[in-house]
Amino acid sequence: MLPYMLLMTGLLSFRNNIVLNGAGGSFPYPLYSKWFFEYTKIDPSVHFNYQPIGSGGGIQQLISQTIDFAGSDSPLPDTLISGKEKKIIHIPTVAGAVVIAFNLPRIPTLCLDKDILGAIFLGEISRWNDPRIAALNPNIALPNLPIVVIHRSDGSGTTYIFTEYLSKISPSWARTSGKGTSVYWQRGIGAKGNAGVAATLKTIPGSIGYLELAYALQNKFPMAAVKNQAGEYVLPSLQSVAQSFPTDLNRDDFRISLTDSPRAGAYPIAGLTWILLNTQTTNRTTMEYLSQFLSWALTEGQSFALPLDYAPLPFALRQKVLTVLETLKRKNPLSMYSWEWRLFSLLSGNEKNLQYADYFKNR
Repeated sequence: MLPYMLLMTGLLSFRNNIVLNGAGGSFPYPLYSKWFFEYTKIDPSVHFNYQPIGSGGGIQQLISQTIDFAGSDSPLPDTLISGKEKKIIHIPTVAGAVVIAFNLPRIPTLCLDKDILGAIFLGEISRWNDPRIAALNPNIALPNLPIVVIHRSDGSGTTYIFTEYLSKISPSWARTSGKGTSVYWQRGIGAKGNAGVAATLKTIPGSIGYLELAYALQNKFPMAAVKNQAGEYVLPSLQSVAQSFPTDLNRDDFRISLTDSPRAGAYPIAGLTWILLNTQTTNRTTMEYLSQFLSWALTEGQSFALPLDYAPLPFALRQKVLTVLETLKRKNPLSMYSWEWRLFSLLSGNEKNLQYADYFKNR
């Protein structure tokens, strides 16, 4: 038994030093940081290294297999999620809102509709006291200031959510710029990350841009109430994001769009954020640990979403995703628990212990 004990000590030491490397969206970064911190209290053997470089950068690194997982606020097309050599799956984690934030003195909010938003970001409306904006806000004294558009300069899932919305509501935008993590902007100043957009908005009077809800609230930006399909002007909030989910969530494809929802009370610029996994990775131990972490994130971990201004996933959707995660765990024929027990059986000569292997494999 002494050689076995020495070997198992080494194996357990190896388990205590696993690092899961990820990169991607800054949209969910405040929540993911909290999750990583809390999860290490549950399993001190796991350490996370996540770089909020934008969804586009995270996707590229996952495809090149230089990281274990990617955070993305934009879904991948079919051509990138399946194939002979790779299969990338989407695990939704939470939902959030993309806020239209602006820097106008003494104006706490504005009403904007799809026509006005499209015209502003296309450059067709260039000053804040334009009659079309004034018609939607008759009780507000709009300043005679130029409109300065602030947009993301990096590949961004926040950009994807916003441009997906613009593409749905503005044929001109869909034709000239379209949707994506990085698009052609007709006007404006680029800034890196949600933090960069927030910092630039603060310094330029008359500026307007788009931010993830948590960043807008933390920086106390005025926000626009955006007109939805039901004809309501809705401010971004966790409640209005929750209303954006479709009623039918019994689906296997988790690439669900929340923008321009037809439901009453829905904020129209909402979106999911996903953890992307390459299920064809050769490192099955890494997949096992990621599946266990994500199962926790979709159960106990959801309680951390609301305090950080993210909307938890509906119960029905979480149940579907948890089923997929269980399947990923069972894909590993040499689960951490399974191979330790098989090794113990071989070294000790006790074949009876092999009957416990399947139990530990499926924990």
